[in-house]
Amino acid sequence: MFDLKSILSPVLAGKVGLHQCKKANQVGCKISIHTEDYFPDLEQVKIALIGVEEERAAVDNAGCETAPDAIRTAFYRLFAPKNMPQIADLGNLKIGNAINDTYTVLSETLAALIKEDIIPIVLGGSQDLTYSNYLAYEQLNRVINITAIDPLFNLGEELQPLKSNTYLHKIILRQPNFLFNFSNIGYQTYFVDAEEVDLMEKLLFDTHRLGLAKADLVECEPIIRNADMLSLDVSAIRFSDSPGCNLVTPNGFSGEEICKLAQFAGASDKLSSFGIYEYNPLCDIANQSAILIAEMLWYFIDGVSLRTNDTPDMVKNNFYKYFVSLHENAYEIIFYKSMTSGLWWMEIPLQNSEQSKYNRHYIVPCSHKDYLTACNNEVPERWLQTYRKIQK
Repeated sequence: MFDLKSILSPVLAGKVGLHQCKKANQVGCKISIHTEDYFPDLEQVKIALIGVEEERAAVDNAGCETAPDAIRTAFYRLFAPKNMPQIADLGNLKIGNAINDTYTVLSETLAALIKEDIIPIVLGGSQDLTYSNYLAYEQLNRVINITAIDPLFNLGEELQPLKSNTYLHKIILRQPNFLFNFSNIGYQTYFVDAEEVDLMEKLLFDTHRLGLAKADLVECEPIIRNADMLSLDVSAIRFSDSPGCNLVTPNGFSGEEICKLAQFAGASDKLSSFGIYEYNPLCDIANQSAILIAEMLWYFIDGVSLRTNDTPDMVKNNFYKYFVSLHENAYEIIFYKSMTSGLWWMEIPLQNSEQSKYNRHYIVPCSHKDYLTACNNEVPERWLQTYRKIQK
């Protein structure tokens, strides 16, 4: 791994109130922190925090660059979850003279960590940093799924520069392309052009309206479990629970719901990076958003501690296997259920050698509801969507 210390600024203890963490089980006393006199040994580290004070591409949210240390202040004071994995706070990335320099250094840093099976958590900064996170997987030559929890799609148009509200278009157009699937959880229809919804459908991306996601939050779990990286815009949380963003609105996820989604992400064996963006301390009230984000981090870490590595493995034979015939035996869908967690997956058939690049994506996380749908002689939408993507 290249010299991380040279590109990361230490955490300033006085600025984040580290002296207020006086009990051994508080997060600030349990994790390894990059200070002026110490840089963490990453040998046994499972999760690494990286602050990115970058807002030059932020749209209508000036002040979000100050987020990382405000989040740390709240996070360090929490008591650590049981069986917390080893965590290192690597400090804040040194910002480049040009924003593209920041993107490059951040992507290289994230790629180095992911390669070592360390889960980076990016504390933004603006959401265009999601593009930089994607570039990390490009460096690793890994075809991935992205999930965003966001009231918008942030598509933008071809000729628009890379901004916090255009990053997805830049990812889609980049060649060679390493994006297999993009899923949005929580988009709010009145903020999204109908043409964008149609485009997302044509691209075979998964979009889930806020109301439907809130009505059955458990159905969001397989969507997140299928992701390699998760990008979370704090404006997806309703104002009453999280006022700390200039883009926040009355509707959105509640604090309890967003923490549950964060726990789903942490518990996913597949997910290897997580970014939290657009928090703006200048808009916050009584540090409410900073505290909520700290709690989200707590739940994510708790989820990581619960990982069971129970993705269906043909060698370990760690699953129950169910064959469901549909339409008078014209089709058959194979389902897998973990013997450990009770979670479900379903198999998408690969029909030729050219599709081998999708080996990481043909066993698709699903829910018990998908299995019941197949038992009722209907093809689950989740299965059909993935099948179309592999065939195109």
